[in-house]
Amino acid sequence: MKSYRTGTHRTVSPQETLDRILPHLSAMGITRLANVTGLDDIGIPVITACRPNAKAVAVSQGKGISLEAAKASAAMEAIENYHAEHIDLPLRLINYVELSQTHSVTELEPLPTMDVIPFDPHARRLWIEANRVLQSNEKQYVPYDLVHCDFTLPLPQGSGCFQLSTNGLASGNTREEATSHALCEVIERDAMALWSLTPKKRQDRQKVDLSSIKDTTILSLIQTIRNADVMLGVWNITSDLNIPTFVATIINKNESQHRPLYAMSGSGTHLDKHVAIMRAITEAVQTRLTLISGSRDDASLKQYQSRQNLTYQKNIRTELMDTPSYIDFNDICSWEQDSIEEDLAVLIDALDSKGLPCPLMIDLTKPEFNIPVVRVIAPGLEGIHDVPGYVFGKRARDFAEKIKQQEANL
Repeated sequence: MKSYRTGTHRTVSPQETLDRILPHLSAMGITRLANVTGLDDIGIPVITACRPNAKAVAVSQGKGISLEAAKASAAMEAIENYHAEHIDLPLRLINYVELSQTHSVTELEPLPTMDVIPFDPHARRLWIEANRVLQSNEKQYVPYDLVHCDFTLPLPQGSGCFQLSTNGLASGNTREEATSHALCEVIERDAMALWSLTPKKRQDRQKVDLSSIKDTTILSLIQTIRNADVMLGVWNITSDLNIPTFVATIINKNESQHRPLYAMSGSGTHLDKHVAIMRAITEAVQTRLTLISGSRDDASLKQYQSRQNLTYQKNIRTELMDTPSYIDFNDICSWEQDSIEEDLAVLIDALDSKGLPCPLMIDLTKPEFNIPVVRVIAPGLEGIHDVPGYVFGKRARDFAEKIKQQEANL
């Protein structure tokens, strides 16, 4: 059962999570948790976790409505990345044709793909076994590309067909908690992909009226941001899955040529709409602090330059200030349950209602730490759409065609 519901839904409090995981950080190469909150003027807690010998990014971020929540968030992100970089589960090096003759293999067409190299069913590649979520006796092999985060070169044989990312990688206090968090993330990424294909006029009509929010924790976050002279806008980007999903954008209210701080966005998904919108708002703050701190090794110079452009910032301010708010937060439904297991069942039912397959889960938990870490793959959902080489899948193509027809009939 859930015993902690302040800003998130967990089986234990952030402090209890920290007490459990802190003794294991050094063994995973996590050298420190750094409080970078004070580098910005906002004051919402943001923590970075440093892991110098990482095989992907060396710095992870965490945010929360309390310092303990932000510490737990950052540490757990670093922990899950470590697990995905050091997978010691059995792998198969075999081509698709041979593997599919003797074992169950997930359908490949609905998986997030890249245009780096075409898939060759006769070429050997690595595969790993996954379980259907909540159906542990049903197993399928999936491409290893979609599971690991060892980005050191050279990449494993056959890499370049499927998306390498941390999408769907999550940790938790229980395996079910980690799985629920991971599944919410892949639903969030899918919603972001569909949102990117939505015409601007339609996006504008999804702006949330922040004055309609009554939750005191959310209102406190909003007020903290406004007290720092920072503007905030939130949009309801919930997809046809009807799982509450939001994107939030922040920018300093006044232009400054001396310190043109970045307009940044964050997104969040959860069965509880209150948690979802808080995740979006705090992630926007976290993302801005990520650039301010300069600690992420995957942040390019182009990203800094584009977001410091004063014309771009002026357009964002105009959008936040002048675009009317159409969405009453009270009209958005929540679907949270009393237990994490019940939450998972609701999420899976949402996918099933749209004809999407049951998601797959790979348990990456290491017995020496006993910190639940999983990777969830949801065939049919879109992946991270805004990276070079990503190929939109059938779901996005059908969505774009539907929008096109609707616009033509107006």
